[in-house]
Amino acid sequence: MNQTFSKAPRAAALALSAAVATTPMLALAPTAALAVPAGGYADLVEAVSPAVVFIEVTAKQQSAQIQQQLPPGMPEELRRRFEQMLPDQHGAEATPRQGLGSGFIISEDGQIVTNHHVVAGAETVTVKLADGRSFDAEVVGSDAMTDIALLKVKADVDLPKVDFGTSKTLRVGDEVVAVGNPFGLGGTVTSGIVSALSRDIQAGPFDDFIQTDAAINRGNSGGPLFNNDGEVVGVNTAILSPGGGSVGIGFSVPSDLVQTIVADLADDGLVERGWLGVQIRQMTPEVANVLGYDKPRGAVIEAISEESPAAKAGLKRGDIILSFGETEVDDLRDLTRAVATTTPESAAEVVVLRKGTEQTLEVTVGALKPKPA
Repeated sequence: MNQTFSKAPRAAALALSAAVATTPMLALAPTAALAVPAGGYADLVEAVSPAVVFIEVTAKQQSAQIQQQLPPGMPEELRRRFEQMLPDQHGAEATPRQGLGSGFIISEDGQIVTNHHVVAGAETVTVKLADGRSFDAEVVGSDAMTDIALLKVKADVDLPKVDFGTSKTLRVGDEVVAVGNPFGLGGTVTSGIVSALSRDIQAGPFDDFIQTDAAINRGNSGGPLFNNDGEVVGVNTAILSPGGGSVGIGFSVPSDLVQTIVADLADDGLVERGWLGVQIRQMTPEVANVLGYDKPRGAVIEAISEESPAAKAGLKRGDIILSFGETEVDDLRDLTRAVATTTPESAAEVVVLRKGTEQTLEVTVGALKPKPA
C-alpha cells in the first residue's frame, strides 16, 4: 500500500507507491533539462508498452493479518500511518479492500514481475494488458525483504514481453523511462535520469535502490524502469514525498537483484538466503583512526550464535569482517547482501581483522530460515 511518513529531521516523506483508490491532486510538473534521444521516446514506448500491465488486487483481511504483510524494517512512522487507515477491529468482519499497481511481463508464457506490497494478502489478482485483455493471476511467490513478487497468468497465445538489462553498468545521469499505472491512469510514461545509485532508504536489510527523477506516483509500484535500449533496469518501488505525489525523488530495485529473486521465486515460490549467524555493528571513527583507516570499514562482530556457520568456522566476538567471498565490506549492507546471496551449504572465504592481524577463514554458509507468514 502506498503511504507517506515523515522521517526526522527531514520534512519530506518516503512512500510506498502502490495505488489505492484515490482522487489525484493536480499540480504543475517540474521541468528539467534532459537530453532526449533523437526522435523522442515514441519508438521505445511503442515497443515496451504492450508488456507493461496494470494490476488490480482485492483482499479481505483483518488488521493484524495486513500488518503481518508489511515489509520488515518498515520505518515506525510509516507503519503508524498505515495502521491508522486499517479498519477498526472490534469484532467486525473485515471488508474487501482494493488496490492498484503495475507490473511487466518477462516471458511469453505469462510470468509477470511486480512488487510484494502490491499483492501482499491478495485474495484475487487481475492483470490487464494495454490492449484491453484481462487475466486472473496466480501469485507464484513474493519476497517482502526485497519487495519483489512473481505472478503467472495463463493465455492461449504468446504474450508480449520485455527483457532485463543489467543495472551494474548504470551511471548517475543515464536517461531512464518509467511506464506504469499512476492513480489508475493506465499507460502513463515519464522520463528522467538516474539521480543516484545504491541508496539506503531504511526500507529493509537489502536496500540498494536506484534513485531517479522520472515521475513515480501511487500506482507505479511494480512497474518497470527502462534504459534507452528498452531494457528493464529497475522495478519502481518507493517515492520520497511530502504529500504522496511525485517531487522527482523515486526509487527502484536494481534489475540485477530482481533477476536473482525472480529466478528463485520461479523455482519453488521461495527465496533461499545464506545465513552466517552473527550480530554485527559498524566500526566507530575512533577505532578506524586507531587502526590507521581513513574512515570506518568492515563489520564488527558483537555476538555469534551457537552452532552457527560463523561459530563452526572459528569467527570470534570482536573480529572485524573486512571481506566476504569477493565482496569488500565497507559497511554493514555489503556483508548482509553478500551472505544473503550466497547459496546455502557453499563455502566462502572470510577475511577478518583480529587483534590487529588479518586472517582468512573458510565458512560454510547455512540457510536462513524463513519467518512464518
